[in-house]
Amino acid sequence: MKKPRLMTPGPSPVPPEVLLELAQPVYHHRTAQFRATLARVQEKLSWLFGTSQPVLVLTCSGTGAMDAAVTNLVRPGDSVVVASAGRFGTRWRQIAERIGAEVTEIRVAPGESVEPDQLADTLRRVRDPLAVFATHCETSTGAAHHPAELCRVAHEHGALFVLDSISAAGGMELRVDAWELDIVVAGSQKALMLPPGLAFVVVREPAWQRIRSHPARPFYFDLCKLAEKAQQQDTPFTPAHTLIAALDRALERLRAEGLQNVWARHRRMAAACRAGVRALGLELFARRPAEVLTAVRAPAGVDLAALLGWLEQNYGIKFAGGQDELKGKLFRIAHMGYMDELDVVAAMAALEMALKQAGWSGVRAGAAVAAAQEAVLQMQ
Repeated sequence: MKKPRLMTPGPSPVPPEVLLELAQPVYHHRTAQFRATLARVQEKLSWLFGTSQPVLVLTCSGTGAMDAAVTNLVRPGDSVVVASAGRFGTRWRQIAERIGAEVTEIRVAPGESVEPDQLADTLRRVRDPLAVFATHCETSTGAAHHPAELCRVAHEHGALFVLDSISAAGGMELRVDAWELDIVVAGSQKALMLPPGLAFVVVREPAWQRIRSHPARPFYFDLCKLAEKAQQQDTPFTPAHTLIAALDRALERLRAEGLQNVWARHRRMAAACRAGVRALGLELFARRPAEVLTAVRAPAGVDLAALLGWLEQNYGIKFAGGQDELKGKLFRIAHMGYMDELDVVAAMAALEMALKQAGWSGVRAGAAVAAAQEAVLQMQ
């Protein structure tokens, strides 16, 4: 028997008490029971995001929340800037272009991050930019941005700032109000330890002013309608209320750990993973890596697809390969949500054995494990 160890950047492992909540009998969603659950979830989400604003809960994937942010804020002909470090940054451009916006995309090389001075230089050349769209953690390359710095630059040039924190929220530092982020979106199946199906949107007042005056907001993703119902602890359309009940359990687990401790745990896991990877002579893909996953360049002379398949078949460990033009060039090890340092140590042990089986030169049994352990000890 192989114990499955899911170490992909979504979906991610789900804690037992959350799974048990999903096994409870289904109840009706237009009830006092659901309103009480949603009220608890809204309060905990505001705590998680670091905001006094209500966090809107949508029944969709994270991309649905991105779509909602763009279609409520942007109108045809508006000028927007996209800071893109990979596939999911470019998704902002694709959504904005679909509704007729004029998009200027800052596209950096894979593994790089958009720097504040690059954004400032672009904004100086763009006439009347409405908003800047960016990604907190670019899961296609493992690269991270610092939202506070990019947001400051956007505001200096009169633009709103919209952040995709789908894979970062609940694992990386996020302070919506303190950093004055105008809109933030997130998803359920990453560091928030749920199956896919829920997404979240936070909107601060500068963006609300623009959204309220939009003459053609979408029907299902109308954020004004969602906010109005949220004040009544309700939703305008049928919610995924069983997932919301499970989210209540997941958020309670995070709150019991403490937000600072959650962020610190993810930093320790990231340090352990990177130390182990380097001890094997492998190279990190991202110059400024995120804390919730590690992207690793494919080892030369090794069939990457076969390596990843061997890991899953023999050890039950599931890593993610590269996407689109990066397929075969990197693999990604997630350390987010319902994981701890020993999960990373186990992953390093399996990676050592898999590379040795694949004939990768210089693999010394225990090197990656020892390096990962030492990294954890140094941060405790």
